[in-house]
Amino acid sequence: MSFAVKCRDVIKSFESEAGLQRVLHGVDLDVPWGEMTMLVGPSGCGKTTLLSIVAGILSFDSGDVEVDGQDIAKMSDALRVAFRRRTLGFIFQQYNLLPALTAAENAAIPLVAGGMELSAAAKAAMPLLDQLGMGEHAAKLPRQLSGGQQQRVAIARALVHEPKLVVCDEPTAALDATGGRTVMEMLRAASVRADRATLVVTHDHRIFDFADRIVRMEDGRIAGIETKALETVP
Repeated sequence: MSFAVKCRDVIKSFESEAGLQRVLHGVDLDVPWGEMTMLVGPSGCGKTTLLSIVAGILSFDSGDVEVDGQDIAKMSDALRVAFRRRTLGFIFQQYNLLPALTAAENAAIPLVAGGMELSAAAKAAMPLLDQLGMGEHAAKLPRQLSGGQQQRVAIARALVHEPKLVVCDEPTAALDATGGRTVMEMLRAASVRADRATLVVTHDHRIFDFADRIVRMEDGRIAGIETKALETVP
């Protein structure tokens, strides 16, 4: 099996008033291509820390992390930024839309970062916005959109540049059950392909059935893995 993400013996600590506190204790994680993998577990167990390391946003103390076959620890800061821009799509819990830009312009940001002119990028984002049911709202500013509509724009922004890996931090936390399932249906339909992978951090048990595998974390360690058939992986 081929993997979009491979983590081996990843250790991460943070400085605190109480001294050095270890958050990740030698984590091994594989995220296969063509699947949606969910990281689940109680608050403080290390899920978001691990997600941030995989995304190249956070450094780690020791271990190995490969994303799309690339060792991110060996990249310079500039190369890591370029790699993230090209390879990853991000969906954040708080959407992080730019208030002065329209929905189409917000969705087009990764294309602009890649060198495309804003108006052309916004036009290029329209088919995806249409697919997500946001075509008629493309000219609206974020403050004119509901929470669910803003989330759809955030999904479009994450997918518009066709990234190989989509990472999501609590993508349904602010949505009701119906809205959450709608978002996950759209995300899964758009992002789970043979040449892509999706990694989701969530507390939301209502969306677990969208996962191909569920990785359970406890106290900075992998406590267990379940496949789509809910068979435990040793």
